[in-house]
Amino acid sequence: MRSIRLTSLSRTVVQSVCTALCLLVVPSFVTAETPAPSVHWGALNYPDQADTLSIGYTGNRFTQFNGDREQFNNISETSGFNFGALSWTQHWKRLEGLSTNVTFGGGPTGEQPTRYLQNEFIHNTIYNIPTVPVLQTRNSFDFMVDASATYWHGVFDSPRVFFIGGGVSSGSLYTEGFGRAGIRRFPLGCALALMWDRCDKSVENIGWFRAFMKGFRLSGMGRFGAIQNGSAFPTGTVNPQSYLAQASLSWGIYDKVDKEPWFEVEAGATMDSGLFANANGSRLEQQFWTVAMRIRNFSLETWNDQLNSQDFGPTYGFRISYNLYPHIFGND
Repeated sequence: MRSIRLTSLSRTVVQSVCTALCLLVVPSFVTAETPAPSVHWGALNYPDQADTLSIGYTGNRFTQFNGDREQFNNISETSGFNFGALSWTQHWKRLEGLSTNVTFGGGPTGEQPTRYLQNEFIHNTIYNIPTVPVLQTRNSFDFMVDASATYWHGVFDSPRVFFIGGGVSSGSLYTEGFGRAGIRRFPLGCALALMWDRCDKSVENIGWFRAFMKGFRLSGMGRFGAIQNGSAFPTGTVNPQSYLAQASLSWGIYDKVDKEPWFEVEAGATMDSGLFANANGSRLEQQFWTVAMRIRNFSLETWNDQLNSQDFGPTYGFRISYNLYPHIFGND
């Protein structure tokens, strides 16, 4: 009898493990828009090319001082924004070319885990440079909600490459109305390999070089925002406007139907006129790099202000997300 129970338990465990593995390898594709304020910390902020319902964690750190104890502006505290995030993007079949997105992020603002990652891991372990001093820390619950609409236009056999749209971000940090336009995953590799008409088709005997080149995609975006202060930042420390340019290059293996990645690595850079202002009201321009990796449903991205060589203000962040859409609604 005991042997039968153990056998039944073993089967249950094996079935559960197999089910979990199957969920992980279902061919769905993840990009998931990041919740505000991540775009002003350097995160990629392109609209989603596919239907997405993603959950995850996003962390962004604002540091009052740098390693030399220079103060960024009149904000007199360090903040580690910890947002649990939910993002839903829908491409509407009855409104061809139109997609909408709603993203919510919120959670407790405090020291960890962003302080450990910045000081103990990045500064001490990786670079062996002075840690960033911390005096007063913001301890509160912060949140942001984003809503946007995007119109898409295709190029060759890729249905969603050029985009234009806008939306609103609002919450305890700030309120921003924004517009954006650009390209997402333009098939640069196919252009360089002279394969416009065969970019996303199975073609034999094209050689390893062309097969490799097919994986390169180019993305870029211009973004404008009109901003008002929220409760998290003192009056006069946030700019009334933001002008942002973002570009990235990715390589991946892409689905032949909706052109989303099965696997992808992406590196990019952002130039932002600055979310924040100094004591005189002048813009504090920011520059960031970002690196992302996507494997099926899973996405990981991190960004940093090292291009600024400042290490204070909006210094770095990261996010982890997982796409639930195909498990709930299927892949259609």
